[in-house]
Amino acid sequence: MAPHPPTHRRTTTTRGTDVHDDELIARAKAWLAEDPDAETREELAKLIDAHDLPELTTRFTGTLQFGTAGLRGELGAGPMRMNRSVVIRAAAGLAAYLKAKGQTDGLVVIGYDARHKSADFARDTAAVMTGAGLRAAVLPRPLPTPVLAFAIRHLGAVAGVEVTASHNPPRDNGYKVYLGDGSQIVPPADAEIAAEIAAVRALDDVPRPESGWETLDDAVLNAYLARTDAVLTPGSPRTARTVYTAMHGVGRETLLAAFARAGFPAPELVAEQADPDPDFPTVAFPNPEEPGAMDLAFAKARETNPDLIIANDPDADRCAVAVPVSDGTPGADWRMLRGDEVGALLAAQLVRHGARGTFAESIVSSSLLGRIAEKAGLPYEETLTGFKWIARVEGLRYGYEEALGYCVDPEGVRDKDGITAALVMTELASELKAEGRTLLDLLDDIAVDHGLHATDQLSVRVEDLSVIANAMSRLRERPPTHLAGLPITKAEDLTRGTETLPPTDGLRYTLDGARVIVRPSGTEPKLKCYLEVVLPVPTHADLPAARAKATDLLETIKRDLSAAAGI
Repeated sequence: MAPHPPTHRRTTTTRGTDVHDDELIARAKAWLAEDPDAETREELAKLIDAHDLPELTTRFTGTLQFGTAGLRGELGAGPMRMNRSVVIRAAAGLAAYLKAKGQTDGLVVIGYDARHKSADFARDTAAVMTGAGLRAAVLPRPLPTPVLAFAIRHLGAVAGVEVTASHNPPRDNGYKVYLGDGSQIVPPADAEIAAEIAAVRALDDVPRPESGWETLDDAVLNAYLARTDAVLTPGSPRTARTVYTAMHGVGRETLLAAFARAGFPAPELVAEQADPDPDFPTVAFPNPEEPGAMDLAFAKARETNPDLIIANDPDADRCAVAVPVSDGTPGADWRMLRGDEVGALLAAQLVRHGARGTFAESIVSSSLLGRIAEKAGLPYEETLTGFKWIARVEGLRYGYEEALGYCVDPEGVRDKDGITAALVMTELASELKAEGRTLLDLLDDIAVDHGLHATDQLSVRVEDLSVIANAMSRLRERPPTHLAGLPITKAEDLTRGTETLPPTDGLRYTLDGARVIVRPSGTEPKLKCYLEVVLPVPTHADLPAARAKATDLLETIKRDLSAAAGI
């Protein structure tokens, strides 16, 4: 009798791990058995019944990694998605970490936005903290992330959690962790919390009582709003008229209350984007920086002829500003200010009103802030990307990051805050209006005083993360020697760290009158390249030529860098 042919089990490979089909199905069934969410149970059961191995592979080969950004990912069943099971484990890991640090009965305050599942994730977190013997307090409803960051210090909490995916696509959610100083976690806390999460076995081992935590009233929100008054100068003009969009997020109620307290004219709302909507129906991505996201705000401004447009991202920790580019007559065209331009304007306003303390920014932001601080006689520091680093600068008075993140009141909120940034920008616009000038006029003055600092970004969104890894490898193995005809005078691989910065995955090129930084995004599937050109501007009359030259240089650098990276 002929021997039996050998039997083979199909093997699925992803993220460098081989998983047999039967093991994959077993993992999925084990997850299904303890999933507390009827919605994701139904979703996963259908995938198992359909034997959808490619989809199960993406969900069950590996786990979402907890890092300094906490957790962020697409909603759905499985350890590679955001869901109640993943959040319960994350909360249990955080609770174990806090107790290991001696915070056995400390308060954990929890906030959340209006995305799908955010309220569920917040409630699960409160239940886990209560079950672990900690005290938990949940904000009364979806509120801006800065309110949570404020509440941590205001209430004397040992930690805070914000359930948000900020400006990510509708299908995403996230889990951001703060410690008792009101700042987001940094190493080694992230790795220590991740280890505690990994130690969680069955969800049934995590006590989750049905009650026992506090749901806060509006006292914390009111205390935050009272604090916003401190960012403005008593007696300053409050006349600038604004159009405001909440980008389908949670900023509207808080921003309108802050503006009313300050005495500004009530902003004209972009009605289509004013109410929280987790599906973000009018935008491809709910990020003011994305093409098309501000179109409705521009249309509203053409109707109402305001002095500026203010936009928050969905959790209102970022602030975007747009200005008219003609004489302000109805029908004028509008343009978004770059994050670096807003950063410089806020710095100039704080200097103008006598701010003291350290000005800080991340390495990807414009070097202009350093020039402004130096001329004002203020300390200046550069940090790694992220407000988790900026907020920890000793003696911080003002910090910003080019991705529309600004901290103008670090004693109140040690994180970026799109509400208080909007207040300071509107105050500045009001002061300039009283002088017969505009934000663009002030930007011209800054360029003449400090040189034109023109910035741009080459940002590549990918479906396959290997594209990013390959681009970084290519640049490391075959680094460019020139960009736009300018020699690279210094090339730094930031994975080795520098004298002032800890290691991070990035590359920095210094050129004669220019700078380039290349890094993978920490929160999105993007490769980001940050470009800056600095040109002297002797007089206001020289500005048009300088801007034309800077634009040409930036475009050429972008083209040459794209070729060098193979993207």
